[in-house]
Amino acid sequence: MTARPTMLKLAAGLLSGLAVAAASLWIGVDGTRENSMAGACAIAPSGGAHPGMVWVPAGSFTMGAEYAYPEEGPSHPQQVAGFWMDQGEVTNAQFAEFVAATAYRTLAERGISAPDGPPRPGSAVFKPQLNEGALDPYASWWQFVANANWRQPEGPGSSLAGLEQHPVVHIAYEDALAYAQWKGHSLPTEEQFEYAAQTSIRRDAGGEFASNTWQGFFPVENEPLDGYTGTAPAGCYAANALGLYDLIGNVWEWTASPYYLSHDFNAKEAYPEGYDPSQPGEAVAVVKGGSYLCAPNYCMRYRPEARQGQSKGLGTSHIGFRTVLVAPGP
Repeated sequence: MTARPTMLKLAAGLLSGLAVAAASLWIGVDGTRENSMAGACAIAPSGGAHPGMVWVPAGSFTMGAEYAYPEEGPSHPQQVAGFWMDQGEVTNAQFAEFVAATAYRTLAERGISAPDGPPRPGSAVFKPQLNEGALDPYASWWQFVANANWRQPEGPGSSLAGLEQHPVVHIAYEDALAYAQWKGHSLPTEEQFEYAAQTSIRRDAGGEFASNTWQGFFPVENEPLDGYTGTAPAGCYAANALGLYDLIGNVWEWTASPYYLSHDFNAKEAYPEGYDPSQPGEAVAVVKGGSYLCAPNYCMRYRPEARQGQSKGLGTSHIGFRTVLVAPGP
């Protein structure tokens, strides 16, 4: 792999091992956020000891999968202790409360590390460009946009107007961790996330969309059959059996777990910050759940078992997070 700036290494995690489709047409890439088919897009905060959180009781499940992508295996039995989890992704409004209380500045605002100069304020934005010939996912799909950040998700000139209840994006690992610590919470482990998402699905038994993913042939056509072509507000789709929203689709979510090539990677002690050969030298964490860019023809990672490695030093326009709390149950 040729050397590229750190901010472009995200494609190794986002697009690893997948074929790149050539395209001569793009439909619906303007980030439209109209809501034509989704639900009421509101989460009524749960009551009890920890409002806005759901109790996930202890249990066991089969973690991982053998049938989709190699990094998801091997499947194995896993025990999980009970914990509390945010009902939905952290929204722009919630993150704004944190910033107002702490004056925190995200990594994208302070500047992303670059090997060829000083840190560059900005972040990676999905902005497909049409070129002659085959698409290069680094140059054709993702662009490092100067001064793009959580406040300006599409770059200078954009804002959060109308997006207050959408999941906050352009959040690097350290930003998510800072918010969680401010709340007295933590980021979920990969085990906690996957266990909580066991009943989260892309479509329900009647064929209705139960999460925000890509419809159409990626990357040629993007149809808003589920109501959105970009992010959706938290809680637009039905909760899973535990009462949790959007664990599948909408935005990828950070976990506290370092990423390795498989669940049985035998050199974890040598790489405490994770290891992904597509992102050599980078500290990499597991992101879970897929996003609005996941399509059946390209990225079937809108499943509980799906996982990818993401550089901790970079946020993007489709990665967010939620928090957990280890405390006595109800």
